[in-house]
Formats: sequence, structure tokens, C-alpha cells
Amino acid sequence: MRRSKLEDADAIYGLYVETAAVPGGLARCRDEITPTYIHTFLRRCIGDGLSLVAVDDGGRVVGEVHASRCGLKVFGHVLTDLTISVHPACQSHGWGRQLFERFIEVVTEEMPEIRRIELSARESNTRAIRFYESLGFVAEGRLRGRVYGVGGRYEDDIQMGWLRSPASES
Repeated sequence: MRRSKLEDADAIYGLYVETAAVPGGLARCRDEITPTYIHTFLRRCIGDGLSLVAVDDGGRVVGEVHASRCGLKVFGHVLTDLTISVHPACQSHGWGRQLFERFIEVVTEEMPEIRRIELSARESNTRAIRFYESLGFVAEGRLRGRVYGVGGRYEDDIQMGWLRSPASES
């Protein structure tokens, strides 16, 4: 696990294309994954957030996680719009957990101003919701009918948040 660099953009693009090809793999559809999208979030997260990549023994990027601040001072303590992508062939092998644990560790140890991390999960993705809960995220709300689901029906978007524990505050 390491911090992402702009030079990782092509590898991250390939990762997102592969993940988006799996129904429900990402919120974005395959045609919404563009080099511009990747460069935009990478620049934003490197500059005002956090992006990490997981690299296998062969040097291949097999996962990426990122979140950034929204730009308003009142929310300066929040990393939002967290997105994680793990290559389909590497899922269920611990890469996602390692990425997330490292992400939270970097926030806790190196970003004392960050007190909250936010993400969303479609209600049908119960496996992901359980995973996020195991990492300390709590379901905080439900946006009814917000997501046009994989099966062609509308489903709820579950809003989840992680709060810095008082013991880890400076």
C-alpha cells in the first residue's frame, strides 16, 4: 500500500475499467470511466484528500481508494465521496481490507484535522455494508430511491460515516 501518484493514472484507469465491467462493481458505468475522470479525482485527492493504491508483487495496481474534502471550510474536517476499487480477480483476497485499514491509519496518524470520513453504498450491496461496518463505519441515513440499481430498479443509497475516536485525537 502506498500513496497514489499522478504517474499511476493509467494503471488506475485500467483498474476502474475492469471493475466497472462487473455489474455493481462501481457506481460509475464503464462509459463514465475516462482518463479525465481519473486525472481529476487523482489531482483533487493528492492535493486535498487522500488516495492510496495497492500494488501486487508484480508491480500491478490491483486496488485504489480515495476521498477528498469538498472545499468548504465548514466541512474541512471531512473526507467525502470515498470510492474504492479492487480488481475483480483480486476481490475476496484481503486487498480491500488492507487498503481501507491503511487509509484509516493514514488519516488517524497523519491527518489530525480529519475527524470524519463519508461514503455511500447501494442497499443491495449488503456485503459491502457489512464490510464497512467492520471497519468502524456506521449507517447514518438512507436516501430513498436514489440509485438506479443493477437489476433495473431504483434502490436506496445508504449513507455511512466513520468518526475519529476520542482516543486518537490530538
